Amino acid sequence: MNDTAAPGARQAALVFIFVTVLIDILAFGLIIPVLPHLLKEFVGGDTVRAAHWVGVFGVLFAAIQFVCAPIQGAMSDRFGRRPTILLSCFGLGVDFIFMAVAQSLPWLLVGRVFSAVFSASFTTANAYIADVTEPAKRAQAFGMIGAAFGLGFIIGPAIGGELGHINIRLPFWFAAGLALLNFAYGLFVLPESHPKERRSPKFDWAHANPLGSLKLLGRYRAIWGLAGVVFLINLAHYVYPSVFVLFADFAYGWDERVVGRVLAVVGVLSVIVNALLVKRVVAKFGERRALLIGLMCGVVGFTIYGVAPTGIWFLAGMPIMSLWALAMPSTQALVSRQVGPEVQGRIQGALTSLASFAGILGPAIYTSVFALFISDHAPAKLPGAPFLLAGMLLACAGMVAWRFARAPKEAAHVAPAPVTASEG
Repeated sequence: MNDTAAPGARQAALVFIFVTVLIDILAFGLIIPVLPHLLKEFVGGDTVRAAHWVGVFGVLFAAIQFVCAPIQGAMSDRFGRRPTILLSCFGLGVDFIFMAVAQSLPWLLVGRVFSAVFSASFTTANAYIADVTEPAKRAQAFGMIGAAFGLGFIIGPAIGGELGHINIRLPFWFAAGLALLNFAYGLFVLPESHPKERRSPKFDWAHANPLGSLKLLGRYRAIWGLAGVVFLINLAHYVYPSVFVLFADFAYGWDERVVGRVLAVVGVLSVIVNALLVKRVVAKFGERRALLIGLMCGVVGFTIYGVAPTGIWFLAGMPIMSLWALAMPSTQALVSRQVGPEVQGRIQGALTSLASFAGILGPAIYTSVFALFISDHAPAKLPGAPFLLAGMLLACAGMVAWRFARAPKEAAHVAPAPVTASEG
């Protein structure tokens, strides 16, 4: 697949990667409503202790991804996108089986570690998109991947909530089946998007580590501000996996089934925005303004979540919050237009490392804030405090984006800054 590929071939490749990401998200979405409750079982039903362990799981997951994401990006640049995605899918399938049979908190933690190691497909999917779409259409293509995320979160948590209501282990078995199905799909259907003649001549160890990958971002100084926006967006987003399930249980009494249904509504709204609005908003306002609009809506939405006195008020904030989905495709498009195809995997790996670094900080921060504001020593009983904090982070991202979000003047990409001897 190359820049001169026929439009039909490009569209087929996008469909293939859409299905691959969709099945991966379905697998992860299945366990969202039940993992915190399983942890709560392991700690004797104590919500504060459960919040602590949710934070530990989240921090460890993100720390491992922080290390592994640039390795996976470099692998896809050297060996191709397809084998990297296949390795991810197979590893996740086996790991979900391991978590399904884990009988103690430490063994469940081991399973979560391996989930982080094999979670490669998202990084590689972004590089895949950059391979098969021309720069001007990447925001729309990234929006389609965002729609896959949204669709996965419509079906995954809804099914996971229903299955978890039957047996709390059942969603893990179902997730394992989906991940292995994804492996089979990729093995027989998914085409390679990164031909051998455009691959890196060797595995890039210099940038296949978190610090090296961030140094690679430093060579493309035009994207440093955008990288900061990516970091803040992801840091804000981690409020969901960190505290949403426990928050919904504590504040509104929502069980696994209700949480699954609410997350399904979130997914519907995300699909609508990504599949129908991203293309139109970017075409009308441009990527920079679409990014700023998305961030502003995110600030308003998180504020509503943080102060919502009842579940109905929380649900009322969801349509506004859904427009936050405009921000990430616009940011990814702006970043991808700044670099050439030979480093797309490593750049996407570096951005995933930033997202993972946000994941190291986010769960620890949000679970601590949540535990504090529901405890007997809380300065005020405000279980929505983590959402207010997330809104503040998006406000900061908006200020950074206002200053740094600019499309390149060239249609292709901006060359990196000269490499110094210390960088080589």
